[in-house]
Amino acid sequence: MKKILFLTFYYEPDLCAGSFRNTPLVKELSRQSDSSDIQIDVITTKPNRYSSFSKDAPSEERNGNVRIERIDIPHHKSGITDQVFSFVKFYSRVKRRVNSRSYDLVYASSSRLFTAYLGSSIAKKKKIPLYLDIRDIFVDTIQDVVKNKAIVIPMKPFLKVVEKSTFTIATHINLISPGFEDYFKKYTSSQKTFYTHGIDSLFKEINQTTEQEKNSTDSVKILYAGNIGEGQGLHKIIPDVASALEDRVEFTIIGDGGRREIFEKELKNRNIKNVKLKKPVPRQQLVEEYKNSDYLFIHLNDYEAFKKVLPSKIFELGAVGKPLIAGVNGYARDFIIENLPDTILFHPGDSEELVQKFSSRLENLNKFKKPERTNFIQKFDREQINRKMAKSILNYL
Repeated sequence: MKKILFLTFYYEPDLCAGSFRNTPLVKELSRQSDSSDIQIDVITTKPNRYSSFSKDAPSEERNGNVRIERIDIPHHKSGITDQVFSFVKFYSRVKRRVNSRSYDLVYASSSRLFTAYLGSSIAKKKKIPLYLDIRDIFVDTIQDVVKNKAIVIPMKPFLKVVEKSTFTIATHINLISPGFEDYFKKYTSSQKTFYTHGIDSLFKEINQTTEQEKNSTDSVKILYAGNIGEGQGLHKIIPDVASALEDRVEFTIIGDGGRREIFEKELKNRNIKNVKLKKPVPRQQLVEEYKNSDYLFIHLNDYEAFKKVLPSKIFELGAVGKPLIAGVNGYARDFIIENLPDTILFHPGDSEELVQKFSSRLENLNKFKKPERTNFIQKFDREQINRKMAKSILNYL
């Protein structure tokens, strides 16, 4: 029997891009290998992405040729110290569990480098192929996002060493954003692919619903759903925009993260009433929020690291069938211009530009016209992407 060790820090029922990416990929791997003599061991964590969202999940379960093991780690608030402690526990528990087991391939999906490093240390010890799925360049991101330079400065040389030792031994590296390509050219010994994020059937179904009637005098409902952290910078853009358009728009923010408290404080200090903050909700409930919105919002801080990324939210929001408002730069901006040209694009943090462009859109009689997204949905269908990716993984057995 051939055995795959599948490592991911996030898995269903957790709420985050890592979970939404890896859960259907495991199911596709299982489907393609079900008739073969292949066992897939998924080792992950119990739901921990947000301290305000918890859902029971079994410590172990079996589904056909898939065994899922969930490690219980402390809830965290996305701070760097919290995350380090959580990962150390995950790392030690995984190493202990797999020490005496034999595998033929290690797959690791990683945004913060350390799951990739965990996978590389296991693959190296067991002398087996390593397939990495890279969702972020952590060395770049930590430099921009973590403001405490007393932490960043001593960490960066260490992280560079960890990064090099991890990627040098990889057999295959999948890069979730083509914007990462130049950064990874130095790792010449591995095969590279670009299986991006994709669109789930849940959001394709929303696109098929009919348009809601809207009066021109109604307030415009703008929805943001996702992480509220330094990377998203909502506290730097939404208060100014909400204040400038207080009689015309209503913001709903669904999520949690390391900057939620600062964001709430800013809204309170400025007595801003047209922004509602809600805790994270399951995806099925989120669908209803999408349906009841007029515009969907995405924003990334103007950091150098974010010029390479391609956020999963772009795919989700793009499929819904509502107009987008996006404050992004770099590869993500180019991607939106090519694939979602009806988006209201503005430069990150530039509230004046957004207010001007949005006000201009409001004057247009077609301000609520449902965008045409059929080609976008077909091109980035997650099932199609997962079929190709699963096949490439199984080729190493």
